[in-house]
Amino acid sequence: MNDSTDQAPALECRDIVRTFGKFKAVDHVSFSVPEGSFFSILGPSGCGKTTILRMAAGFLEPDSGDIYIKGKSMLGVGPNKRPVNMVFQHLALFPMMNVADNIGYGLRRRGVAKAEIAVRVKAVLERIGLADSGAKRISQLSGGQKQRIAIARCLVLEPDVLLLDEPLGALDLKLREHMKVELKKLQNDFGTTFVYITHDQSEALVMSDQVAVMNKGVFEQVGSAQELYYHPDTAFVAGFVGDSNRWRGRIDAADASSVKLTTADGLSFAATPPKAGGLGAGGEVDIFVRPESVQIARAEADVQAMDNRLQGRVESVLFNGANSRVLVREPRSGGEIDVALPQTGAFHELRKGEDIWLGWGKDQAKCFAAGEAG
Repeated sequence: MNDSTDQAPALECRDIVRTFGKFKAVDHVSFSVPEGSFFSILGPSGCGKTTILRMAAGFLEPDSGDIYIKGKSMLGVGPNKRPVNMVFQHLALFPMMNVADNIGYGLRRRGVAKAEIAVRVKAVLERIGLADSGAKRISQLSGGQKQRIAIARCLVLEPDVLLLDEPLGALDLKLREHMKVELKKLQNDFGTTFVYITHDQSEALVMSDQVAVMNKGVFEQVGSAQELYYHPDTAFVAGFVGDSNRWRGRIDAADASSVKLTTADGLSFAATPPKAGGLGAGGEVDIFVRPESVQIARAEADVQAMDNRLQGRVESVLFNGANSRVLVREPRSGGEIDVALPQTGAFHELRKGEDIWLGWGKDQAKCFAAGEAG
C-alpha cells in the first residue's frame, strides 16, 4: 500500500485476526471508516467488537492483518503514540478535579502551555453547551453532562479517530435516548471520526452513517441503518436488527425472485430469497416479517391482492403512543403475530377477541436457509 494519507480512510482494518488461546475473537475482519463519519459496530456480547476497538486503540495487537489510521500502519505503535482517543463506558473522570481541569488533563500531559490550554478548554466547553461549567466539580454534573465532559476531554486533543466503548450503557433509558441525539450532534459539530461499539441496535441505527453487524468474530453485513433494516443480507442480521415475526417452512417452489413455502401448521407464504440465492424445493427456510409491514383489515377483501394473508384473533393491544402494537393469535399454529398499529390512528379501537385479517407482500418477507439465524 502507498502510505500517502491523501483520501485515506480515517481508520482501516485489513484482514485482522485476534485469538485468545483457542478462541478466535476476531476472524479475518476487513473494513474502512471514511474520515468525518460515524461508524458503529453492533453485535451481542462476546462477538468480538470490543476486541476490535482495543486493537484500534493499541491496547491489543492483531495476530495477523494490519490497522491503518489515515494511511499509516499502526502495527507496533503504542496507545500513547496513536492519533486516537477512547471514551469508556464508565467515563473515568477525575472526581478530585473540576470540569476544566478534567478536560485539560491530556493537554497538560502533552506539555501544552497553560494559556493555550485555557483557550482550548474554554472553546470546547462552549461547543458542548457547558460554557459556564468549567469551575464545577464532577459531582455537581448530571449524567448527560458527565458524558459530554468525557467526550470533550478527548475531542480537545483533536484525535483523528474517537473510539467509544458503549459509553451510554450505564445510563437510564430516558437519558440514554437523549444522549443518542446529543452524541450525533457533537460528532456533526466537531467533524471527528467516531467509531462506536454497542449491543443496543437503537443506538447504532439512530446515530450512525454506517453500521457493521458483528457475530462470532466476523462482520455479517456493513451498511446504512436503512439497508440493514430493510435489506438484511443474512438471517442473523434479519433476526438481530429490529423486531420480526418469524416462521419456519419447507420450500414448495423457488426462483430468483420468489420463494413459496408451507409451514408445519399448513400456513402458505411467499417470500423474497436472499441475495446469495441457493434455495431450492424441499429445503427448510426461515422467513422474517417486520411488524410494521403487516397490514390490518376487517375484511378479507381488503387484503385479497396481497401475496400473504391470514385471519387471526386479537390477543392484546399494547398501547405505546406512535409505537403501539397488537398481538394477533393465528388459530392453526397457535402462534402470536406482532403487528404495528398504523400511526394514522386507524384500528386503535381494536379489542381483545376481535377477528381481523392480516396481509403483506412477498417483498416484505425475507427468506433464509433454516438455522442460519441461530
